[in-house]
Amino acid sequence: MKIDNTKAVTGNLTDATVRTPAAKSGGNSPAANSAEGTSVHLGNSSAQLRSLESSVASAPAIDAMKVAEIKQAISEGRFQVNTGAVADGLIKTVSDLISASQR
Repeated sequence: MKIDNTKAVTGNLTDATVRTPAAKSGGNSPAANSAEGTSVHLGNSSAQLRSLESSVASAPAIDAMKVAEIKQAISEGRFQVNTGAVADGLIKTVSDLISASQR
């Protein structure tokens, strides 16, 4: 499993409205009028984001039941490692690291 922590999260999630400058009065250009005065309102999205954030924060980071099942399978000799998937994941991770270092 690859964990990508290269992207930083910034900004204020509580700001639910983004506005551009209001349309100029007397402007006859349709392109200018369509580009100016545009607003985006996210409505309840900030409340939904806060709710989602709290539910994710309260969720366990590790599925204890799944860990117990894997431990049991290993101890009984039933656990099979998919070496092809492990190799593919390793190659992909190394490829991503190489391309990221070349930027």
